[in-house]
Amino acid sequence: MMITRPPLAPPISILMYHQVGRFNNPRKHRAVYCDVGRFERQMAWLHWRGYNVISLAQAYAGLYEGQPIPEKAVVLTFDDGCDNFREYAWPILKKYQYPVTMFLVAGMLGGTTQWMDDVPEEASLMDIATIRELRKEGVSFGAHSVNHVRLSECPPQVAREEIFGSKAKLEDVLGEAVPDFCYPYGYYNQQVADMVEEAGYKTGLTCLRAAANYARSPFELPRKAISYGDTLPGYLWKIHMKNVPKKSLSKGPKG
Repeated sequence: MMITRPPLAPPISILMYHQVGRFNNPRKHRAVYCDVGRFERQMAWLHWRGYNVISLAQAYAGLYEGQPIPEKAVVLTFDDGCDNFREYAWPILKKYQYPVTMFLVAGMLGGTTQWMDDVPEEASLMDIATIRELRKEGVSFGAHSVNHVRLSECPPQVAREEIFGSKAKLEDVLGEAVPDFCYPYGYYNQQVADMVEEAGYKTGLTCLRAAANYARSPFELPRKAISYGDTLPGYLWKIHMKNVPKKSLSKGPKG
């Protein structure tokens, strides 16, 4: 794989969300939850302070195709495809006309987050009708494997089926190419990243904490997780200060 080093400035912050809604203060899996009130304040701040919320495709073009990267660039991503996105997050994103990419677990559409343990109740996942409707409204979708498994811990053939199979399933649902992949739990290694490239994806998103500019390749893009406890100052610190990785980006699992 030819490694293309992206420019280190201006930094691009790819933010990672999961669920947005109203939750009792969660004691575990706090990075999976974001209170809708805080989410609305976060999006309002981005708008008020002139941040450039760009699509994942625009970020790729800036990092790897020589297109200009705007100052204060932010990308919004959501993992898992939880149905509460439609009720709580999407109206706010539409208000500000912010692009977003949602990563779907292709084998569980219309099911629940059954892979999560130690939670009071599983969250419902979007069904096919909802996905198609949101696509018409402008939401972009990517693949998050077939069964939400730790790919670097799977036998190679199983990992391959998860990576290739999720692309095929979602392209059948959407009737269009699915160019983006997100590693469940952030678990990946070089073999897994190579499979993502071989499958025909353009990007692979991780749970590594840094600006996207520090990726070793398009298949190891860092993101910044937004957690339930993040205040607005903490949110801004992640965007502006958490850019240089503390650890090597060469291996997983991380996060």
